[in-house]
Amino acid sequence: MLLRKLTEAFGPSGFEDEIRQVIYEEVKSYGDKIYTDALGSLIVETNMTARGPKILLAAHMDEVGFMIVDIEDHGLLRFRPLGGVDPRILVSKPVLVGKDRIFGVIGSKAVHLQEPKEREQPLELQQLYIDIGAHSREEAEKYIAPGDLAVFATKYEEIGERRAKAKSFDDRVGCAVLIETMRKKFDLPIVYAFTVQEETGLRGAGPVAYRIKPNLALVVEGTVCFDVVETPSHGQSTLQGAGPAISVVDAKTIAHRAFREHIVQVGTKEGIPVQLRRTIGGANDVGAIHLTEMGIISAAISIPTRYIHAPSQMISLDDYDNTVRLLEAVLRSIEQGGFSA
Repeated sequence: MLLRKLTEAFGPSGFEDEIRQVIYEEVKSYGDKIYTDALGSLIVETNMTARGPKILLAAHMDEVGFMIVDIEDHGLLRFRPLGGVDPRILVSKPVLVGKDRIFGVIGSKAVHLQEPKEREQPLELQQLYIDIGAHSREEAEKYIAPGDLAVFATKYEEIGERRAKAKSFDDRVGCAVLIETMRKKFDLPIVYAFTVQEETGLRGAGPVAYRIKPNLALVVEGTVCFDVVETPSHGQSTLQGAGPAISVVDAKTIAHRAFREHIVQVGTKEGIPVQLRRTIGGANDVGAIHLTEMGIISAAISIPTRYIHAPSQMISLDDYDNTVRLLEAVLRSIEQGGFSA
C-alpha cells in the first residue's frame, strides 16, 4: 500500500535518500522529465508544452528525526532533534538508528530513582539517551557514529473507523496525494516537487520554486489537529474527518485570498467537505514558495494529523481520499479556465 510504503521509509531532514528513491520508483513512469536539484528535492515535470498556467504541486519528503552527537563510555547514545520534537513525549519510544537501522529505545533515569523535585519537572533533552544494547563505547561504535540519524520505529497500521497511524504522515501523506494525482491526466503544465528539509526551515522549496517559476503553487501537507476531548473550539485548528483544511494564516504566510476562496468554492461545488485551518502556528513550504522571485500565488491544502511530530501520528483515511478528490477538482477547474494567475 502506498501510504505504508511511504511512511515506513527512512528520511529525516537532509537525509532523504531512501524516501526519495521510494518515491522515484512510484513516479518514474509518469514524468516527462525527472531529476533532483542540488539540495536533493525530486522534481517531476509533466505536459510542459500544454497551454495554461504552469502549476507547481509540492509536498516535503523529510520527517522529524534525531542526530547522534556523542557516544558515552557505557555505550549510550546522546542525540539532538532534527525538526520540532517535544522532549516530553520521547521517553521509552523505540527508534531506528543509522544506516543499518539498529533498534534502540530512548531512555532516562527511572522514576524510582528520581528525587521528588525531579518528578515534578518534564525531562529535558540532556537527560535522555538512546540505548541500543551496547555495553561500551567500543561496541556501539561498531554500528553507530556521531552524525548518524535516527527516526521513530513506528509501523503503518489502519485502526478504528477509517483511521491510520504511522510515524511520518507529516508529510508522506502529502507525497502520497501528489503521487495519486500524477497518475491522472491533465491538460496543464504541472511540476510535482517532493522537497527536502522542510522540517528544518522550509529549505528545499525555495530553490525548487526559483527553478520552476510557476504561475500557481499548491502545497499538500499534514497539519496539526487537536480536536480531542476537552479542547475548546477556538483551540481546534482542524477537525479530523471534516475534510482537507485550507490555510488562511500561519507563521510564514497569509494565504492568497482569491486562490484560497476558489479552492473552497470548488470543494463546495463538488460536494467535497472542506474546512479552514483555524490557528496561526506552524508553517509549510508555501512560506518559502510564495516569496520566490516576484512572488507566486500559492495555497496549502492540508490533511488534519493528530499527534503530529510524535511517534504515532493519526489521520482519517476519508480526509486523505477527499484531499485527492479536492486537488483533482481544483486542477480541473484551472484546466477549464476557472482560475488564472
